[in-house]
Amino acid sequence: MPVSYKDSGVDVERGYKAVELMKKHVKTTFNENVLGDIGSFGGFYSIAGEKMEEPVLVAGTDGVGTKLKYAFLANRHDTIGIDAVAMCVNDIVCQGAKPLFFLDYFATGKLSPETVATVVSGVAEGCRQSGCALIGGETAEMPGFYPDGEYDIAGFAVGIVDKKDVINGKTIAEGDALIGIASSGIHSNGYSLVRRLFGDNLNAHDLDRYDDRLKDNLINVLLTPTKIYVKSVLNLISKVKVKGIAHITGGGFIENIPRIFPEGIGCEIDTKSYPVPEIFNIMREKSQTEDAQLYNTFNMGIGMVFCVDQKDVEKTMETLASTGEKAYLIGKTVKGKGVVLK
Repeated sequence: MPVSYKDSGVDVERGYKAVELMKKHVKTTFNENVLGDIGSFGGFYSIAGEKMEEPVLVAGTDGVGTKLKYAFLANRHDTIGIDAVAMCVNDIVCQGAKPLFFLDYFATGKLSPETVATVVSGVAEGCRQSGCALIGGETAEMPGFYPDGEYDIAGFAVGIVDKKDVINGKTIAEGDALIGIASSGIHSNGYSLVRRLFGDNLNAHDLDRYDDRLKDNLINVLLTPTKIYVKSVLNLISKVKVKGIAHITGGGFIENIPRIFPEGIGCEIDTKSYPVPEIFNIMREKSQTEDAQLYNTFNMGIGMVFCVDQKDVEKTMETLASTGEKAYLIGKTVKGKGVVLK
């Protein structure tokens, strides 16, 4: 008897259906720079309209990580795509780059067209929030490689900045101010520890019950999508001379903030300068670990950190507030190395 591709577990008809379901979401992100339609062997994006002296492309790639486990448990797939976009565009905007386009990669053992379309609807929403176009992607059906009902998603973004406007931290000096803006929660980092603390069972660990301290069901808090800061950042750097920007992701404060400093510069962070979301306090209690480890794992309520001259602090705070951000003066740069928590 002949053995077909479908017999091996790959059904191309499901793939065709998935593409059709995705199209309506993808097209909502298109702008005048997108050339062609999805389905080609490559996505086309024109940069002819960018008025820059020396345009530089900036790229970033990332995934969502084991936060996906909670999406599988709750059978909720509409916001995971936002996380995938956020982790990429929030990185490239730290260099002052405006995101242009995004591509995603979705892989699963048995393709559910409805599930992948729901995930991509979240990707499209993330693209709309960041002002970039979703110009393509890849959907892979890989029988036997993923457990039933599970998948992985990753992607990459490309942005553009004039070379003279690149933000690289070279001018950061002792005494500069560090301003943080509030995160939407855990974002998409540290979920291996989160899952160790809260478990992977909706009922046994009360994940789907209302929590008085959180004022919400725990699963809702754990699946809150990563906040996309692109429009607020681009607005700020158009009005204030920002010396450096750090996206607080895996590695937390300890790893990410020093990445923007030149040699010989460190910083002091006042951990009492802003309200820490209750989910982090609960994890502190459950893990019984030191603050230094928590601040080296989670964003602890701060999603982005900006380094500016002291004279620009007030204008920075006002500008961020005008775009709806909650901004806090959280520290300053000092001579030395690394991060000192106070």
